[in-house]
Amino acid sequence: MKTLYLDCGMGAAGDMLAAALTELLPDPEAFIREVNAIGIPGVHIRREPSVKCGITGSHIAVTVDGMEEESADCFGQANETKKSTGYGCCMEAAFHGHSHGRGEDMPHEHPHSHGGESGHGHEHHYSSLHDIEHIVRDHLALSEKVKEDILTVYGLIAEAESAAHGVPVTEIHFHEVGTMDAVADIAMVCLLMDRLSPDEVIASPVHVGSGQVRCAHGILPVPAPATAHILKNVPIYGGKVKGELCTPTGAALLKHFAVRFGEMPVMKLQAAGYGMGKKDFEAANCVRAMLGETEGEGDFVLELSCNVDDMTAEAVGFAMECFMAGGALDVYTVPIGMKKSRPGILIRVICREQDREGILALLFRHTSTIGVRETRMRRHVLDRRITALETSFGVVHRKESSGHGVTRIKYEYEDLAAIARERGMGIEEVKEWLDTGCPKA
Repeated sequence: MKTLYLDCGMGAAGDMLAAALTELLPDPEAFIREVNAIGIPGVHIRREPSVKCGITGSHIAVTVDGMEEESADCFGQANETKKSTGYGCCMEAAFHGHSHGRGEDMPHEHPHSHGGESGHGHEHHYSSLHDIEHIVRDHLALSEKVKEDILTVYGLIAEAESAAHGVPVTEIHFHEVGTMDAVADIAMVCLLMDRLSPDEVIASPVHVGSGQVRCAHGILPVPAPATAHILKNVPIYGGKVKGELCTPTGAALLKHFAVRFGEMPVMKLQAAGYGMGKKDFEAANCVRAMLGETEGEGDFVLELSCNVDDMTAEAVGFAMECFMAGGALDVYTVPIGMKKSRPGILIRVICREQDREGILALLFRHTSTIGVRETRMRRHVLDRRITALETSFGVVHRKESSGHGVTRIKYEYEDLAAIARERGMGIEEVKEWLDTGCPKA
C-alpha cells in the first residue's frame, strides 16, 4: 500500500508542506511550471534550494503582483508573516479588526504598510469566502476533486476563525494578497496529493511551538486560537522552541488529508522530501514527507449503503455527484426489489475511514433514507503514479498502474477531452495520436 508519512516535528505550514511534497515528484520544476499555469490571479511561484542543519531541501516562494507576502499586510493591521518567520500561511485569520500572530514571540514592524500612514497610498482589498470560491471554481484550471479539496481546507480555516473570534463565517474577509498566496499554497498541496495519490496519509504528532505571539490587538498564546480549534482530537505538543510552528493553514491541510496521527509505520521508503521554512533553529526547520510501501496493516475502506424507493433518477444522480465531490472513492447503484413489491435502488458509497462522518452527512442530506449500513473491508490496489508528458498538444498526464503481475497505462480523461474539444477531434483519435508520437497538426 502506498503510504505518505508527514513528519511535523517542527510544525507545519502550507508552503513547507508544498515544498516537501514537490520534492517527491520525479520532475519538481515541471510541476512548478504547471502550477504557474493554472491561473491563480497575479501569482508567480518559484522553488528555491534551502539548507537547514546541513540538510538540503526546498523552499516555496510566492509573489503576488510581483510582491512577496512578507512585504504585504495580510491582516490589514499586523505584519506577522510566514515569509519572515518561516511558518505562517498568508491568509490565516485575516478579517477586519482581527488578526493573530504567526511567528516569533517578538512584535514585527511592518516595512511596507498599505495604510495611509505609509505614504504609498495603497488601499486594503479583502475577499470573502464566497469570493475565494469564485476564484477556485471559475478561474483555476484544476479538476473538480482538487477544487473541492481546496475549498474544504478553506472551510476548515474559516470555521476555526469564526469560532476563535466569535463572528459568523460570512463576516470573515481575507486580504487579497494573502488570499492569493494562500490559494497558491493550498492548491499546490491539494494538487500534489492528487498527483501522488497515496492510499494512506499518516502524520506525526504536531509540534505547535510555545510562548506567545503579538498581533494587532494584543498578545496571543501559542498555538493560536484558530490553530487550536482545527487541531482538536489531533495529538500535539509544545517544547522549547518559542514561536508559532503550526499555522492554521498547515493544521487544516493535515486535518483534511491525514487518516491518522502517530508514529511512522514500517515502510519500504521510495522517496523523501524536505520543505524548509526561512528561520533557523537548533533543529532543522522543515516538514519531511516520506513516501513508501507499507505491508501488513492493509488498505481498509468503508462501504456505506442504503436502499431507497422514492427518489427520482435526477435526484439520485445529483446525490452521487455530491458523494464524489465529498471525497468518496467510488459510488454506484444497483436496481433492487423492495417490500410491497416496489422497485428500488441500492446506493453504495466507498470511502476512506477518515471520511466516514462527512459521507454519512451527505447520504442523509441528499437521499431519502433513514438508515445507512456500514461495512469495513480490505481492498487490494495496484501501485499508481501519474507522469506529465510533453506533447505537441501541450502537457498530457498519464496514469500508470502496476503490480500483481500486470501493468496498465491510461491517459487522463480531462486532458483528452480538453484536446478533443479544442481541436474538434474524437477522444479515441486523440489517444491514437498520442500513442503514435503525437504528430503536429
